[in-house]
Amino acid sequence: MSIDNPETEFTVVINDQEQYSIWPTYRPVPAGWKTVGVTGNKTECLEHINQSWTDQRPRRLRDARAS
Repeated sequence: MSIDNPETEFTVVINDQEQYSIWPTYRPVPAGWKTVGVTGNKTECLEHINQSWTDQRPRRLRDARAS
């Protein structure tokens, strides 16, 4: 299966800086990333990210500005 195939299933992943991405479910999630429990086609996963990731700065930068 290819990531360009419209039938490819993805999972939404997040890293320790709370940055989101999508990853094909047929591949192991890379080190430093974990799943958030959302899977679907590319469009569905990207829609979830757009709704969830409202501040795209890394967590360390958000935390530094809050201090």
